[in-house]
Amino acid sequence: MAQTFFLPAPDGHGQRLCVHHAPAGPVTGAVLYLHPLAEEMNKSRRMAALTARALAGRGLACLQIDLKGCGDSSAEFGEAGWDDWLADAALALDWLRQRHPGAPLWLWGLRAGALLVCDLARRDVEAAGPDPLNLLLWQPPAQGALLLQQFLRLRLAAELAAEPSGHAGKGLMNEMKQRLAAGECVEVAGYELSPALAHGLGAARLSPPPARLDRVIWLELAGAQSDAQGDTPDEALLPATQMALQAWQAQGLAVQARALNGPAFWQTTEIELAPALLEATLQTLTAGRAAEAWA
Repeated sequence: MAQTFFLPAPDGHGQRLCVHHAPAGPVTGAVLYLHPLAEEMNKSRRMAALTARALAGRGLACLQIDLKGCGDSSAEFGEAGWDDWLADAALALDWLRQRHPGAPLWLWGLRAGALLVCDLARRDVEAAGPDPLNLLLWQPPAQGALLLQQFLRLRLAAELAAEPSGHAGKGLMNEMKQRLAAGECVEVAGYELSPALAHGLGAARLSPPPARLDRVIWLELAGAQSDAQGDTPDEALLPATQMALQAWQAQGLAVQARALNGPAFWQTTEIELAPALLEATLQTLTAGRAAEAWA
C-alpha cells in the first residue's frame, strides 16, 4: 500500500513530497530511496516506483522523497544546494526510523543519489545514529565532478546543435564554470543550476563512510545483450568500479558488487526498465549474507 504525504522542510519553509510503500505483512526492513539529478530523476521514476513496490511486496517498507526543488516538493531547482538535499535526506531517514523502529535500514541511491547516500551515511555515523546502516548503490559514480561535467555538457550539446559550426560552443564550458564560481546560476537543459549545488556535487566522492555499515550492495548496468537462450548473463565489472571497490574493501567492508545487462534507463530517450536490476535488488535485499557469493 502506498501513502503519499508531505513532510515539513528542514528549514521550516515549504514541504517535501514523500511516498511510503508499506508491506501488507510484517516489516523486515526499511529502505530510503534518493533519486538522481535533474532530468535523470524523471527518467528513473517508473523504475524506482516499480522497485519500491516490489520491495514492499517482500516485506521491506520503502520511502521515496522528492528533494528540495525537485518533483512536487517546494522551491525551484535553482534554489537547492547539496546541503539542502542532505538535510532533506536526513529528515526522511529520521521519519523512517520513527515509523519502523528497530527495522534494518537501507539507504538506496541512484547515480547522484548514490553520492548522497554516502554523505548521509557519513553524517549519520558522525551524529551517532542508533543502528548500523546498509547501502544499496545503483550505478554509483566515482565522484560528483564527473556527473557535474556530464550535466554541463548538456548545455554545450544544445549550443552546438543550434550552431553546427561549433563557434557557439567554444569556451562555453569555462564560462559556465566561471559563472558558478562567481556565485551565479547557470541554465542547463531547462534547469537552473545553483553554485551551492554545483559545488557540493563537484566535491562529492564515492568514499566509504566510517564504520557501522552492515551490508553494501553495488549494482551497475552494462549493455542490453542476451545470449542465444534469451538469458542475460552478468557482465564484468567496469575497471573504474574495480578500482573503487578496492578502496571500500581496504576499509574492511565486504562489498557485494555485480554488473548486469540492461539499458541506462536514467538517460534513455523513452522511458525504459531494467528487469535484471530490479530482480537482483530483490534477491540481495531479501537474501541472507551467506547466500551471496559476489565479488
